[in-house]
Amino acid sequence: MAISLTQQEKQILRSISIPPRPEALVQFSQETKSPEPNINKITQILQSDVAISAAILQVVNSAAFRRSKEIESLEQAIMILGLKRLIPLVKAVAVKATVETPPALENFWQDQSDIAQLCSTLCLKLNKPGLSNHAYMLGLFHTVGIPLLCVHFDDYIEVIDVAKTHGWSKATEFEFGKYNTSHATIGALLAQQWKLPKPMINVIYYQHDANGIFRSGELDGIALELLSVLKLARHGNFLFKNTATIEHDHEWQAISDEVLDFVNMSEEELDELYSTLEST
Repeated sequence: MAISLTQQEKQILRSISIPPRPEALVQFSQETKSPEPNINKITQILQSDVAISAAILQVVNSAAFRRSKEIESLEQAIMILGLKRLIPLVKAVAVKATVETPPALENFWQDQSDIAQLCSTLCLKLNKPGLSNHAYMLGLFHTVGIPLLCVHFDDYIEVIDVAKTHGWSKATEFEFGKYNTSHATIGALLAQQWKLPKPMINVIYYQHDANGIFRSGELDGIALELLSVLKLARHGNFLFKNTATIEHDHEWQAISDEVLDFVNMSEEELDELYSTLEST
């Protein structure tokens, strides 16, 4: 699927600075694609970027990975995780280390990190361990368009205020009406530029299209799996934080029936799942 842009969006995008992939990520990607990747060289590449290497250690020592003993070095992390798990993780933390975060989004990355951890944990709970690492990357990456637009538009705080009051579904409508683009489109373009997997790019692009997205044919099976996990994680994060100023999770209400049908789960079973996650 090619990302569809209006003429107004194309004009806006000419003035928005979408950050290029960090050089360490470019070199890392090249080395991991070689017939026989050199682990020592991969370690050296990642160590050359302090922000990325520090973020990797922070993530592998988080609750999502549940290590009994703290991992203290990048070499340990690479040996324990293996390349298959390391590749999506590196791409995920690179965006956090690269994208400028304005003061209005002080807790932004902490919130996305919590969602990412929930995505990873939910994959295990739903017997989808093969999706765990990419779901983590999606959880951390899916709203990256928000800080990019916040840096570009001085009044973007108005969108954030709408989100705090009415939820992101309503805020996305307000956002598009105000700027003729959305953080979902900007995020998908960044994901495309950074060469993320196509299913992930599509989920980022369609993340707020709640009306019939699971039946529309726009997303393939893997993308729908990822979207369902992302929606479950965002709703779980909403419930666990319990600090929002809105009484209901409007984003979840708009798509809950489709998600629950897709994962073959009742509301009672979902409540039980969330209770289990909250107690761990």
